[in-house]
Amino acid sequence: MSDRVESSTPTVPAQPRLDREAFYSRSFRPPVTAWERRYRQWIIAADLAATVVVVVVVGAIMQTRHPHWGVTPLFGLPSLITLEVLTVGAVMLAFGLSRVWHPVVLGQGPEEFGRLGKGLFASIVALNVALLAAGSPAGARFWVFVVVPAIALLVFPQRYLARRWLHRARKQGRCLLPVLATGTHQSITDLIDRTKKAPHVGWRVAAACTVHGGSDERTEIDGVPVVGRFTDVAEHVKRGGYRIVAVTPDQYWTPERLRRLAWDLEGTGTEMVIAPGLMEVAGPRLHISGVLGMPLLRVSQPAFTGFSRLVKSVVDRVGSLVLLLLLSPLMLVTAVAVKLDSRGPVLFKQRRIGKDGVPFTVLKFRTMVPDADRMRADLIEVNEGAGLLFKLRRDPRVTRVGRLLRRYSIDELPQLFNVLAGSMSLVGPRPPLPEETARYAPSVRRRLLVKPGMTGLWQVSGRSELSWEESVRLDLRYVEDWSLALDLMILWKTLRAVIGGEGAY
Repeated sequence: MSDRVESSTPTVPAQPRLDREAFYSRSFRPPVTAWERRYRQWIIAADLAATVVVVVVVGAIMQTRHPHWGVTPLFGLPSLITLEVLTVGAVMLAFGLSRVWHPVVLGQGPEEFGRLGKGLFASIVALNVALLAAGSPAGARFWVFVVVPAIALLVFPQRYLARRWLHRARKQGRCLLPVLATGTHQSITDLIDRTKKAPHVGWRVAAACTVHGGSDERTEIDGVPVVGRFTDVAEHVKRGGYRIVAVTPDQYWTPERLRRLAWDLEGTGTEMVIAPGLMEVAGPRLHISGVLGMPLLRVSQPAFTGFSRLVKSVVDRVGSLVLLLLLSPLMLVTAVAVKLDSRGPVLFKQRRIGKDGVPFTVLKFRTMVPDADRMRADLIEVNEGAGLLFKLRRDPRVTRVGRLLRRYSIDELPQLFNVLAGSMSLVGPRPPLPEETARYAPSVRRRLLVKPGMTGLWQVSGRSELSWEESVRLDLRYVEDWSLALDLMILWKTLRAVIGGEGAY
């Protein structure tokens, strides 16, 4: 009988008596976590050093400007010294309680910075409560609102630089977490492909276990060796030192078998990760709760209205106005360069489709010769664009100035007027052409549920290098998983992509 067949009345075999000392012995610990430990220790030391430096510098400045400020005793000691020691202790304790150094979040996603923010806010509250209880002077409480933000100004960039170093090391094949993948051949292949496309995550599929192991004459999957069956996973973890066991969709993995696997992995230091395989939804829409004694994964509806969307609209209008004021000299110089480079108007106007399918006119600096539209028919056979898009790496219609403007996305700056007018957003899906939307499948039309953006996930994930399917997937992911934090992350990554001219032509 196949291993896939589950008994109608599954029974749990009696568990042998555990020798806990042997079971939790160091030999079961994955040896590859040495770099993780060093990286974590370095981060803790860097956070401590940054906190101490800020506290000492701010204390010295305040003491210089107000010589008598730190004389009044606090807790029986000179107030400045007490404040400095208390601040360092409170910040580091708040960081620890907020789990800012947990290995799961170090170098991963916006949660790392979110926990840093929570830790700093908690330290402000704790310090103010302690100083209020001690009857400290008002100047001491003012200190908190100076020194903690100053710590943030040093800790956040420091953590970002550490993450950049880690991601660069992972792209070079270092600081990776060996993964033992289980599931079907197709799901394991998909996982391997995703890890190769996103090396910054730090996963390296080192081995695989399938329902039949290597007995089906398939000893490897996409270059990854098949080392055994599902029933052998725990033993291979103990022998191979894998850092993560990734359970991908397969009908073999019933709740009972997953529970047994979790028990078998206890004490090994290996993390078990389960891919639901139901739908590509992530971020704030996913919630795990216990109902009727069973864990349930709740998927809330996408938020297209409400307070967060109002905040986004306000940020769009205010942000576009500020950027227009700051970038007006650059836009003026660009306009003169376009006019002098070739005949024709400075601005290029084109009909695009916006939110809910409403058309609008998008503005750009002209980067092509005036009769570019008529020349397109002659170039359609050499189109290099993906799917419904028309793109050419060496487009003969692009002017000399236009190539420079496109490389650094300067040609898109007039779209700030579209954002200010409300037809576009700073962040959103790519604004499509009418002929594109006319050929959209029903699922792709979900891109039109929100305003198109000057930048988006497509912009920071490869831009013109993306396939049509990948571009659509990223746009739909943005629509489904939108949040203010995601917008901030995209805006930051856009700045890096534009400076590097990545994927633009």
